[in-house]
Amino acid sequence: MRTPARLRAALGAAAALGLLLTACTGGGSGTAPRPTSSGGGEIVVASGLDVTGSDGVRQQLIDAWNLTAEGREHPARLLELPGDADEQRSQLLGSLQSGSADYDLVNLDVTWVPEFAQAGLITPLDGSVDLGAGSDFIPSVAGTAMWKKHVYALPFNSDVGLLYYRPDYLKAAGIDLGNYPSAGTDWQQLRNIIQELATTAPKGYEQGWTTQLASYEGLTVNAVEAFATAGVPLTDADGHYVADPVSLSRGLDELHSRTAYALPAALSSKEPQSLNDFAAGRTAFLRHWPYAYRLLPQSLPAADLAVAPLPGKAVLGGQDLAVSAASPRAAWALKLAEFLTDQGSERCLLDAGFAATRNSAYDDSRVTCPLPHASAPPSASPSPGATTGEGSSMPTDDQHRPQYAAGTLLPALTSAVQRPRTPYYGAFTQALQSVVHRWLTGTGPQDTDKVAAQLDTALRRALSGK
Repeated sequence: MRTPARLRAALGAAAALGLLLTACTGGGSGTAPRPTSSGGGEIVVASGLDVTGSDGVRQQLIDAWNLTAEGREHPARLLELPGDADEQRSQLLGSLQSGSADYDLVNLDVTWVPEFAQAGLITPLDGSVDLGAGSDFIPSVAGTAMWKKHVYALPFNSDVGLLYYRPDYLKAAGIDLGNYPSAGTDWQQLRNIIQELATTAPKGYEQGWTTQLASYEGLTVNAVEAFATAGVPLTDADGHYVADPVSLSRGLDELHSRTAYALPAALSSKEPQSLNDFAAGRTAFLRHWPYAYRLLPQSLPAADLAVAPLPGKAVLGGQDLAVSAASPRAAWALKLAEFLTDQGSERCLLDAGFAATRNSAYDDSRVTCPLPHASAPPSASPSPGATTGEGSSMPTDDQHRPQYAAGTLLPALTSAVQRPRTPYYGAFTQALQSVVHRWLTGTGPQDTDKVAAQLDTALRRALSGK
């Protein structure tokens, strides 16, 4: 946000509040020193694209830091990296491995933390940051910032799979919305509901649900959710492979049972395509991330949109802030990370459409977002051809939080599972995608046991670093 003069006083007060809240909630065990490199110059924060749009909430928080006394002395700049997640990861790895001081604070996808930590590219924060059971951070989310019981980052914004649905379609089929959805709804019950929709859905409806099954990270997420629901772990806490062909076959059966009643386009869909198919009415259910809760009201009336926990297990996503091991401004980079993840900042992230990483953002009425424009409409929207609900906006509760935050989003985050924690995550996800996508699309072997054996070989090799 490029701050006009009349907002500077408000943002200055907001930033001061943020620093006060950090002082009240932060702190470590005191067993290790904080980073001490405190050179001058601009603090550069490297990050992927902000889904809340240009000059989105991340930029607004950086601007708020720059208006504080510490921020005026050590200003920060947000640098959004181009390309997709794999390209961003490669750029960050290349820079940090070279010992470059181009980036001081890096916003890492949660699956990258073990790799960067194992390689010594980010600074250990034990003793500087408290992510323990008594902290304000959601425990499941806090786990994404750790590797081998050491803290390497601060949870910035989280993510979790949710199930969006069309109440108008369900009502037309005579389905009692008083009994659906609930946290106990499973995939078989969802399939039964989809079968009931076949004869009552309106023109344009094609199939029951959609998700992201193109050969990219979305497919990995959907597969891990199916495996976890079937009780199939892939690695232990240290990233060692623990599955086998028999258990993998069980997980593949669970995934296949879901795709049998998915929109055919799901096999080539990423997040934007699946969002558009749902908004256009081609399906009644959508597996997507929390930011869709902000986008969909632009295309659907409030009565035609609802969200529930994902049946079975849901996977965590999100990003964590880590201090570059090569930064000459490491001490100030950590102070900035603490500011960006304090209670007030996390409430701003929640209001803007992200999943906040602190419990207090969801359940403490004293915690408010100090930024005046954190809830401005995003620049992105579903497809122009989708049904339009002009003038609609994200539903909020009496505390001006997203209406689903406390009752749906927070429980989903609390019970979510992580993808495999391993420094070889890049090799793991590529191996899984290669085998599973060919199986789902019919371009590879179709016998489930044979596919499971092939997948076992591929994952065993990938997770051993070969």
